[in-house]
Order: sequence, then C-alpha cells, then structure tokens
Amino acid sequence: MERKTSPQSRQPDNSQVYPEYAHIPIRRSIEKNVEQLRRDLGESDDVIVREIPYEGTDRAAAAIVYIDGLSDSAIINQYIFDVLIGNMRGIHDSGPEARPLEGDQTALARELLVGVGSIRSADEMGSFYRCLLSGEAVILLEGSDRAFSADIRQWKSRDISESTNQTSVRGPRESFNETLRTNTALIRRKIKDPRLRLETYALGTVTKTDVTMMYIKEIAKTSVIDTTRSRLQAIRIDSILDSGYIEELIEDGKYSVFPTVFNTELPDNVASQLLEGKVAILVDGTPNVLLVPTQFISFFQSTEDYYQRSVYASLLRMLRFASFFISLLFPSLYIAITTFHRDMLPTSLLISLAAQREGVPFPAFVEAFAMEVTFEILREAGLRMPRAIGQAVSVVGTLVIGQAAVEAGIVSAAMVIVVAVTAISTFTTPAYSMSIPVRILRFVFMMVAASFGLFGIIMAFFVLLLHLCALRSFSEPYMSPISPLQSEDLEDSLVRLPRWLQFRRPGTSISSGTARIRKP
Repeated sequence: MERKTSPQSRQPDNSQVYPEYAHIPIRRSIEKNVEQLRRDLGESDDVIVREIPYEGTDRAAAAIVYIDGLSDSAIINQYIFDVLIGNMRGIHDSGPEARPLEGDQTALARELLVGVGSIRSADEMGSFYRCLLSGEAVILLEGSDRAFSADIRQWKSRDISESTNQTSVRGPRESFNETLRTNTALIRRKIKDPRLRLETYALGTVTKTDVTMMYIKEIAKTSVIDTTRSRLQAIRIDSILDSGYIEELIEDGKYSVFPTVFNTELPDNVASQLLEGKVAILVDGTPNVLLVPTQFISFFQSTEDYYQRSVYASLLRMLRFASFFISLLFPSLYIAITTFHRDMLPTSLLISLAAQREGVPFPAFVEAFAMEVTFEILREAGLRMPRAIGQAVSVVGTLVIGQAAVEAGIVSAAMVIVVAVTAISTFTTPAYSMSIPVRILRFVFMMVAASFGLFGIIMAFFVLLLHLCALRSFSEPYMSPISPLQSEDLEDSLVRLPRWLQFRRPGTSISSGTARIRKP
C-alpha cells in the first residue's frame, strides 16, 4: 500500500498499513488497551498478554503483548520480563489516578527498558498492530499513552543452502531462503557500500507482506527507481504470498509470453546486477528475488560465466544461444523439410527417412505434436511426483514410451530423436522463466511450418523479432544492447570479454561511464 514517508525510510508507515485503526489512540489504562485488543483480534490463543503488577498490589503496572511463534519467547521470559520487573520495582500504586510516567514518557520508558534493544514507540492502534503482527513484542505501561515495541522477531526458517533450481559448477553455493531480513543480509554481505538503499513497503490489504526494494544510489537510474517505486505503491490487492504476485502486477508487456522481469535465488547474481544499475525486489516469504529492468540476453547469462575464464564463458554462452534456436525451431524445421522441401535433403538421408515413415499413419505435424505433448506431460509429472521417484519415472517413461511408439509404428525413429534433442536443448537455458515461452512458441512454429513450410517459419520468426524489439522493461529496450545497438555493451553480451578489457557499466546504469575496473 502507498505510504507517505521519505523514500529512504527502511520501515513502512504503520499508520498507512492499518488505516482502519489509525484513529484509535493508545489509552493510558492497560486494562482499556487490552480490552481494545480483544475486540479487534478476538480471543486468539496465540496472542499472549503478560501483566506485571505494582509492588504489593494486583493492579497492572506494565504488560507485554506478543504473538506466540513470531516473537522470541525465550528473550521475553529470560530478559524483557525480568528487566521490567526489576525496573518497575519500587513504583507503588497510588490509586486509579496514578501517573507514574508523567513528563517525557518516551525518555522514561527507554530508561526503564534500557538494554532491551531496538525500541520504537506508537501512539495509535494501527502502529500497535503493525508491530505486534510483525512479530515484535509490544510493551504497555500504565499511565502512558504510548506503546513501545521491541524488535525480537524470530520464527522457524529454512537454513541457507544450495539452490536446487539454479546450480553451478564454480561459485558460491548459498541461496536465498524465505526470511526477508536474511536475504537482505546476504546481499549486504557482498555489497558493503553505504549507497546501497533499502525501501520497505507493506503490500496486501490482508496479508501486509513486507516487500523491500534495493538499489545502489548513483548507479541505478533515477527513472528506473521512481518507476519501480510508483508501481509498487500502486499495487492494490488482498494478498502477496510470493514474488510472482509482484511480477505479474508490475511487468511490462502483460500480454507477451516473454518475461520482462528477471528472478533468481542466488545472492551473487543479485549483487552483480545491482552493481550494473538494476533494482532488486525482495518479498518476505519467498526465496525468489525480482530484478528490473531486464534484457532478453540476461536470461542466457549465468553467474558461473564470471567465475571462469572468458574464453570458456563465451563458448558456453554461444552454446546456450544455439540451444535456444534448436529448442525453438528444430521440430518445425523437420516438419517443413519432410513435408514441403524434401529436395533439400541428401538422397541417402531422404531414403532413410522415407523408409522409417513407411508404416507411420500420421503426417509429420501430428506425429511431432503428439510426441511434444507427451513429453510435456512426462516433464510435468516428473516435477509433481515425489522427488525420489519423479526423475526415474520421467526418464524411464520417456524411453519406454518412445521405444514402444516406434515399434508400434505410431511415430518414426527420426521424430523421437528430434523431440529428444529439442527437449535436452531446452534445459541449457539458465533461467527457467525463459524456457516457458520457448515451449509455447515451439507449437506455434510447428503449426506455421505444417501450413506454409519454410516460408511460414521465416515470416513467423520475423514477427517474433519485431515483437521482441518492441518490448520494453521499465522503459529500457528489451533487446538491448543488440537493438538498439549499443556497441559499448557488446563486451558482455553474446560473448564475455576478459575483465581487463571491460571498462564501463551497461547502458542501463546511470553512471555507465564509470569504469568497472581500474587499470594499474
């Protein structure tokens, strides 16, 4: 939701998070505040209220309110509770009109709570609920019209481990987990620059999910920062449960099959793209971090490219591009050639293909379509089945079904080879989000090839190129640096030049003239 604080603030404006409670003030009576809490939150058994009475009486002098499971109960029991009891000792009740915290209430409260840690104050229930439901312990003091929150959030989270979706042979093995503060710390660990900025928003009218925008001031373009900030603030939705919600709401080209927002689980990937002028969007509860703006070529670059010598990285990158065209066009080319352009094949190969297709009752398009659909079903089944047997079922199922189909005369052996090579080529793309549009467009090219042959494939490919050149990601050209041509950025595009030949940041950076390296 939109907030009105300074863009450099790290915490969301609590009054804007719960506007329906912003007009309800914190009362001086703990009893009335607890009654208000019960009315608003109900009798939820995970909302814990622990009261500390005045010495020698039953009347509450202070109360600690927290959510069981979100706050660290060990710190509350062993430290905060004891600190409050010790500091409140000697304060006696003098009747219902007692005001033990007259004067500078915040200063006196901080003195009572010295040693507790980070203390923030709230003067209305909107801020109170924001702190409480975020996992902080909220402390109420009798006679004070302010509540004080201690940041002792701690909940069970997955350990930092190696990513199972984006693997590499060389480089860091750590990946993000579902805890927002852990993820920001992983990036801070790699970029120790005071210009690294974090802006946190609470999005989702029901979930109030923390969403953090990260960028490096004086490197990221101001226009990109402002566009990202405005699109995040414009989000009006009940829930944000994953970064995919954010991606779909802020992306350009909403009707395009190509992703215009990059996502990754690797901290080193995020750090490197922040240094290139990108803006990162982190969502609490998901390990996938979004990066904007992005270019088409970014989906074929792997962090491993920068940890190996440039010649190896360049060869692997060109192999990925070749695999992209194979996975996109190979089945359609086979259909077009065997259906319309048989004279393009050598005689021996043509005779071999004709012999294989002699008993096949279906045309090449139907044959290829059936095999591609079967493979997609097997791949999806392998992903959804238990991990112990999913891979075995997908591999064995593909071999068994392919062999049985050939022996039954339903498909030719050449078609099985074409589909297998196409499927394997799809897995060479480092970013999974780019393999999805390839799988969709493959069927489009197959239909065009079955209708118009090579001419149809060429025309469809030109239409695809025009679409890609027209796409933009946060006002930046999607096909940059190829279209429009930016020669200074070609040093890290189709190939990666050695580091001692790279002098400038990409054109997406506001300080693109700043040297990447310093020559001795």
